[in-house]
Amino acid sequence: MNNYIIIDDEPLAHEIIEEYCSMLPHVTLKSNCYNAMEAIQFLSENNVDFMFLDINMPKLKGLDFLKTLTNAPKVIVTTAYKEFALEGFELNVKDYLLKPFPFDRFVKAVNKVTKNENIPSKTAVISRNTDTHKFFLKGDKKQHQIDLSTILYIEAYGNYTKLFLRDEMIVSHEKISYYETFLENKGFLRIHKSFMVAIDKIKVIEGNRIFINEHKIPIGQTYKSNVNKLYNS
Repeated sequence: MNNYIIIDDEPLAHEIIEEYCSMLPHVTLKSNCYNAMEAIQFLSENNVDFMFLDINMPKLKGLDFLKTLTNAPKVIVTTAYKEFALEGFELNVKDYLLKPFPFDRFVKAVNKVTKNENIPSKTAVISRNTDTHKFFLKGDKKQHQIDLSTILYIEAYGNYTKLFLRDEMIVSHEKISYYETFLENKGFLRIHKSFMVAIDKIKVIEGNRIFINEHKIPIGQTYKSNVNKLYNS
């Protein structure tokens, strides 16, 4: 498990980072610090593996705070100011996230500072049920039993994937290539480098898009022949 703190004077920034981290079971929040002085106090009494650090904070700026630390944890800078990137990397910052940052870019940054950078093993994340139409999926620190019939489509999300079900979305710690193999001959089709769909959930195929309920999913040029086989067989 990798422990982290957030150092940012904006509560919304804390909420976004915490929400993203809640999807990553190998990281744990240790403290929310809303200025550099709080962080100095916390770090004087506690050890963490890494920290999210804002630059533009009152009293003591983020990079100035970083210069005061003799044994700093690994650092991911989160800021709206790209002009400080060079100085940040000179201070051995591991990554520099410009706000607002998407989840896949966030995951890439976290992978640089966590001890287990590799995606968890398949057996640890997904296990088959005795019912071949169901499997267990670890996501959001829970074990979800997934019925294949409830999956609408799957979207690649960096080194992770998002499974869109009838009533919810779950982030999985497997790449989409894993699901392409795992769901082979189970009624799913890869239609794009970033998308797989449940064939029986397709409502309309129009041009380079597939419609499933209210979702519009692109068809990649290299996968178009796969889709054509659905109605030209």
